[in-house]
Amino acid sequence: MTGTIVDVPGVLVGHAQNEETLTGCSVIVLEKPSVCGVDVRGSAPGTRETDLLDPVNLVSVVHAICLSGGSAYGLDAATGVMQYLEERGIGLDVGYGVVPIVPAAVLFDLAVGDYRVRPDRQMGYEAAQAASRETMAQGNAGAGTGASVGKLNGFGNAMKSGLGTASMTLPNGLVVGALVAVNAVGHVVDPQSGTILAGPRDEQGAIRDSVEMMRQQAFAPIPPGTNTTIAVVASNARLSKAEANKVAQMAHDGLARTIRPIHTMYDGDTIFAVATGEVEASVDLVGALSADVLAEAVIQAVKHAEEAGGLPSYRSYFQE
Repeated sequence: MTGTIVDVPGVLVGHAQNEETLTGCSVIVLEKPSVCGVDVRGSAPGTRETDLLDPVNLVSVVHAICLSGGSAYGLDAATGVMQYLEERGIGLDVGYGVVPIVPAAVLFDLAVGDYRVRPDRQMGYEAAQAASRETMAQGNAGAGTGASVGKLNGFGNAMKSGLGTASMTLPNGLVVGALVAVNAVGHVVDPQSGTILAGPRDEQGAIRDSVEMMRQQAFAPIPPGTNTTIAVVASNARLSKAEANKVAQMAHDGLARTIRPIHTMYDGDTIFAVATGEVEASVDLVGALSADVLAEAVIQAVKHAEEAGGLPSYRSYFQE
């Protein structure tokens, strides 16, 4: 077991990124079509194919999920994932070829690196092509390449964040994992110790509490839509589409435990929940564990991030 989302049977992950311009995308490729749900809590989302995941709608399975930087431009990466799958005959058979079902969500990283370079069709294709069960990179990788947190004192006083993952396995064979790109307006806190791991910095470089800054009304104006935490939680549980949507809803608790504030007008927080259908498990158990592994994945995203784009990281402040 790797301690990452690829521990979930049937889940492959691939990344592609431009390390010079600081943007990238991550793709979850499913070995077989799998049930998927979604829950969008932030008020500035950038998404694709989320309406399809409503339980009242026809298609109940997906073939891959794309998480990308680049703001709304980054949704183009999902087209490359579709191309990769179509070439292999993977998708919904519509009688005239196949249509791969690839939901996607994006985050805003245009303020880091070169805003003129965004994840595109080619990058999405390359990320899908790279998908495997190998232990995956974290931090400045994939959709987390240009991620940052702590914007309440202006972007110049933010900190670098990134991509994180975690998993857990129960004795009955249930495996639950999470993959997250953390790009929040707020700060990230360790829920066990209460330590702020990354967040807005003051003029002396000290990391501040975002909520306290809001309480004191001591924060800079934030352009709307310039943040967002996007994630996938996956399990090998046997769930319906309605239950997968409930798991996605419950998984947001993992963000609430680690990111403050969360689900703001400036964030587009979106979580997809995938179930590959091998183990009997209650939706409540899967949802509770998904929140746990997602909280751990958020912490890993911050702890693995490297200084980039002029922004310091957790490792700039804390030496482990």
